[in-house]
Amino acid sequence: MPPSDPPDDAERVIRAEKAAVSRALNLVEDKRADAQDRVAALLGSLKGAPRAVGGHRVGLTGPPGVGKSTLTSAIARAVRARGRTMGIVAVDPSSIVSGGSLLGDRVRMSFDPSDEGLFVRSLATAGEVGGLAYAANSAVRVLAAAYDVVVIETTGVGQSEIDIVHVADTVVLVIQPGSGDVLQFLKAGIMEIPDILVVNKADQEELARRAVADLQGALRTAHAVGASGREDGDWETPIIATSATEGTGIEELIDALDAHRKHLEPTLGARRAQGEVQWVLDLFMRKHGDHGVSTLHGLAELTARAERELDEGETPLSLCERLSGEYVATLRQTS
Repeated sequence: MPPSDPPDDAERVIRAEKAAVSRALNLVEDKRADAQDRVAALLGSLKGAPRAVGGHRVGLTGPPGVGKSTLTSAIARAVRARGRTMGIVAVDPSSIVSGGSLLGDRVRMSFDPSDEGLFVRSLATAGEVGGLAYAANSAVRVLAAAYDVVVIETTGVGQSEIDIVHVADTVVLVIQPGSGDVLQFLKAGIMEIPDILVVNKADQEELARRAVADLQGALRTAHAVGASGREDGDWETPIIATSATEGTGIEELIDALDAHRKHLEPTLGARRAQGEVQWVLDLFMRKHGDHGVSTLHGLAELTARAERELDEGETPLSLCERLSGEYVATLRQTS
């Protein structure tokens, strides 16, 4: 059977038809060259969808074992209880045998499968660094067109695993009491990225209080060196203690997410546009490396061009393909 026409599928995705959402996610994970035009057409058709413009994209990151999947489940239940729909992209390490998702975050999440307002998808990293899968950016845009809130749960956080800032409107960094992670995050610059800090497993009350105090100190240190926040003006990063298993602190976290989304309203378009620019640069460098960047006149010129052409209506994937074509043509001319 021939593949569905992207605009037709786009309409079904916007209506949040689960079968269409699944097909769209399968498509954006397809790395074959003959699928790229269809992916670009689909994402172009979804870009102006009402939910894509007015929704909320939340990045959830933190070290492995901190309880991100359980917390995501609790967030989903609270969001659904407030009458909003939600899509989840759970990024897992890849199996070295199959290349597929190794741990399967959906196994650790408990949802009502008949709930039409909730969609969960696991993506394998396929060896990608940065804490996100190759197709995560595209997958987020598919789900953002269909659901009010999209949560992107990363594999874990480390020195280089901060790609989430280019995908999410709001970044939530999760730690657990007694882990000793705060100092390591401060050293690695991770404290620069979160908009909200969460101490999960806060039923360990004394350890949780110490963790909150450590985070408060880390924030003060980051502010002192001018390295905290993502140009959010007067937003003060809240620290929220939660217990995902007991359900405590979840409503406070949802309130903080809503407050940050409202705070972002004047600058959200620019924030997402910058994320698209970074998406183009990442895709191009994955394909062609530093040589590709230097051949097209350097990073500054490539960044300025991406900003200009995306602003004129180009889509990240189609622009990346065009830049790749120019790079290959240049190589042929000079060979």
